[in-house]
This record gives sequence, C-alpha cells and structure tokens, in this order.
Amino acid sequence: MNRRHCATAAITLVCALALLTSTGQAMAAPVPEPSPPSSPAGSPPRYSNADLEKVREQIDTLYRKAGAATDAYNLAEEQTKKQSGEIVKLAKAIVDGQARIAALKDRAGAQAREQYRNGGLPPGAQLALSNDPKLFLDGLNKVRQSQHASKSLLTDLNQTQEDLETYTQDASANWEKLETNRVKQAKAKKKINARIKAAEKLESQLEEKERDRLRQLERDAADRAQTAWLSSGAIKDVSGEASEGGAAAVAFATAQIGKPYVWGAEGPGSYDCSGLTSQAWLAAKRPIPRTSQEQWRLLPRIDIQDMRPGDLIIYHADASHVGMYVGDGTIVHSPRPGRNVTLAGAGSMKILGVVRPDK
Repeated sequence: MNRRHCATAAITLVCALALLTSTGQAMAAPVPEPSPPSSPAGSPPRYSNADLEKVREQIDTLYRKAGAATDAYNLAEEQTKKQSGEIVKLAKAIVDGQARIAALKDRAGAQAREQYRNGGLPPGAQLALSNDPKLFLDGLNKVRQSQHASKSLLTDLNQTQEDLETYTQDASANWEKLETNRVKQAKAKKKINARIKAAEKLESQLEEKERDRLRQLERDAADRAQTAWLSSGAIKDVSGEASEGGAAAVAFATAQIGKPYVWGAEGPGSYDCSGLTSQAWLAAKRPIPRTSQEQWRLLPRIDIQDMRPGDLIIYHADASHVGMYVGDGTIVHSPRPGRNVTLAGAGSMKILGVVRPDK
C-alpha cells in the first residue's frame, strides 16, 4: 500500500513541471548600484573625460558580472530541462510498472480461483493422483509446469515491485534536483537583472554626446588591448585553416552579425555570447556545452599558436565570455546587452584560453 502511495505521488511530479520550469517568475527588486555624479535638478549629469572613463569601466564591470550570472542561469536552465525530462521518463516507468503489477496480480488471482474450483488442487495435481499411469505422468508434468509458472509469476511480481520502488526513489531525487536548479535560476536571474539595470541606468543618465563619447572610449580601450596583443607576437605563427566543421560554424556565426544580444538567448533573432557559439557548432552538426564556462571546462584546450577559424576563445578569469575565432586576429561574438553580434579583435579582452570543439 505504501509503495502504491509513493508511486502515485511520484506521478504527480509531472503535473508540476510546467510551473517549476517557467522562467517568468517575479523577482525581488535589484540591489541599487552606485549612481553617477549628481547634477543640478532637471539637467543630466555632465562628465569630464576622466569621469566618463570611470563610468565606462563601471559599466563594463557590471556587464561582465551579468555575463557570469548569465552562465549560471543558462547552466541551471539546461540542468532543469534535463531533470524535467528524467522525471517524465520515470513517471511513465511508474505507470507502466503499476499496470504490469496489476496484470500479474490478475494472473495470480486467476490461478487461485482455478485451484479453488478444483478443491484446492491444480488440474495437474488431480491427474497425478490418477491410477492411470499415462494420466499420472501427464499430471506430474503439468504439476511441474504449474509450479514453474507460479514461481515465475511471483518472481516477476517481486521484481516489478522493486523496480517500481526504485523508480519512485529516483523520481524523488530528480524532483529535489529540479527544485535546486529552479532556485539557482531564480538567484542568477536576480543578479543578471540587477546588474543590467544598474549599467543601463548609468548609461541612460548620459547626454547623447556623452553616450557617443562612451562608445568611442569602448572602441579605444578595445583597440589598445588588441594592438598590445598583436604587438606581443601572440599570433605571428597562427596560420591554421578551418576544418569542415569549423568553416560551417564560422559561416553560421558571421551570418548572425547585427542581431542583438539578449541574455539567455539562443537565436534565431538574438543571442548571448555562448548561445551564439553553441548554436554555430550545432549548425555544424557538433553539439557542444551551452555555457562559456562549461565550454572552457569540457572542450579540448589548445595553444593560441595552434588556433584556427572555428575555435572558441574564452575570456576573463571566470570564463564568463566567449567568442569564435574567424581568422586574421578577429572574433565574431555577441558582446553584451545594448550591443549586437559583431566582429572584434580577438585580443580586445583578456584571454583565458582557447578550446576546439572538433578536436
């Protein structure tokens, strides 16, 4: 009876999947980030070049932290989908197991009723008591067959009940993992929203000319980093040609240029950084991990000198950003909210390392 209750309770897990895997949950208000310098009421803040550079650095930091939180969100979402699928499979196994137990019990009941009708003896046993030698031997054979069938029936019944118990326990464990990942998603989403809103607030308080200067400062900082990287001789011997898969991945990624960055997006209308790279390699028929951190952790690493188009360059110490190398010291990537998929210098950000999906 307890097993039946456990199994029935486990089946109800499926009914809650749609609610628990929803990412549209209400979030608490984000923690406010530092505001830009104050200005007279009714007028936008004004910045010197030094102040504007500090704002640029602050915005860049906020977006990088949002990128790291986005990776956490994407990983939790991927795990949630996996656990949801496992629960559905287990629930189906539980239903199938219950049906099998019911059928086995019906067979056992039929045997019991038959014996009752025959005075408690199966037909074979009655024949075994016969004085006719032929009927006696036939009866012994039927007794053995009946005993074997009964034993097999009990074995099947016990095994099915054990399987059902295992399915129920596994469903409960997967339910707990699903809940854990749901909480992780909510926390990551809260961090993402807080940091993106803080960055957007800083940028929105700039005058149009100041926003233009901010973009120029971004380009100047990227150009300085790229120039320093190239001057170091980092890619002077890089001459590898793309593999067939790499060429297909590059073709897909570059075809997305101009589409906006949206955190958690995997296309076709928008992408985050790892959404772009994972979909590009999926188009090349080579599925890879969804997040930049998992791409860094699980894909084969190579030296920069051995880099070729299609390889993925992982950025920052926390592996929170990724771009695809397309050759000539250039990557295609989806930078951050408010920006579009674009080409950029491969050395314009701090490189953590390079991985190759088709090694």
